[in-house]
Amino acid sequence: MLRRIGLYGGLAGLIIGVPMLAMVSLLGEKGPTGPAGLAIGYTSMLIALSVIFVAVKRHRDLALGGAIKFLPAFALGFGISLVASVIYALAWEASLAVSGMDYGALHAEHAIAAAKAKGVAGAELATLEADMAAFQSMYANPLMRFPITISEMLPVGLIVSLIVAGLLRNPKFWPARR
Repeated sequence: MLRRIGLYGGLAGLIIGVPMLAMVSLLGEKGPTGPAGLAIGYTSMLIALSVIFVAVKRHRDLALGGAIKFLPAFALGFGISLVASVIYALAWEASLAVSGMDYGALHAEHAIAAAKAKGVAGAELATLEADMAAFQSMYANPLMRFPITISEMLPVGLIVSLIVAGLLRNPKFWPARR
C-alpha cells in the first residue's frame, strides 16, 4: 500500500505542481488572483486528487478481490493526499524562487486595496495594515510558509478521501469488469 501511496501521491503532486510552477514562473504577479485564482487553484486540486479514486478502486479490484473497508480506503486516499500536498508545497516554494514573487506583499496589497474599496478607514484600516505587515513577515519565513501551503491542499484531499472511501467500500459501486 505504501508503494501505491507514493506512486499515486507523486502523480497527483505532479498534476497540480507542474502547471502551477509553469504558470507562476511565466505570469508571476500577473497571474489570476482573487476569486478567479481561487477557483482555478481548487479546481486544479480536485483534478489532481481524482487519482485517489483511481488508486482506491484499483487497489480494491486488483489487490483485494473487489471489496475494501472504509478505513483502509480512507488511509490510502489520505496518504495520497499527504504526498500530493507536500509536492504541491515544494512546487510552490520552487515557483516563488524561480519567479522572485513576494506573495506575502502581494496578498497584503490586495487585502488592503479591497478594504479601502469597501470604505474601511481610520483605526480599522490601521489594524488591517498592521495585520498584513505581520502576515508578510511571517510568510517570508519558509518554515512557516511550507505548512501553510500544505494546509491549502490537505483538507481538500481529506474530503476527497472521505467521499471515495464512502463510495468504494460498497463493492456494488462501480464493480470491476470481469
